[in-house]
Amino acid sequence: MFEPLTIPYGAVMLFNVVKLKQGVTVDDVELAIGEMCNTVKNTYGDEAGGFLGGQVFKYTGFVSEEGSFDATRKTDEHIAILTYWKSFDQHERSHADHIFREKFGAVAQFCTETYETGYEMLWQGAPE
Repeated sequence: MFEPLTIPYGAVMLFNVVKLKQGVTVDDVELAIGEMCNTVKNTYGDEAGGFLGGQVFKYTGFVSEEGSFDATRKTDEHIAILTYWKSFDQHERSHADHIFREKFGAVAQFCTETYETGYEMLWQGAPE
């Protein structure tokens, strides 16, 4: 569950932002997100499903002065869910499935907004 991920070159990454309703905390939504992520891992984590791995991050409020054009810009309370897939088509098929939609619906009850954008890998590397 907390092991490092190895993402093969050529994978796609989906970046999902889950903006929480005012007054909702990460603790309030943590179980629903855990169940959704576990369902993805166990249901779509084979060759046919295409799921390679994922990560969930809590927004902590800090903004990099060095890595931002406008570091004064803040954002709403949210959670970032990154998932890695063999293909975008496999991601879309999994998320259209009723099993996933049920779990995602449980998360959406805590949210004002969710959106998910996809990325193709251009580079990866680690220190030698």
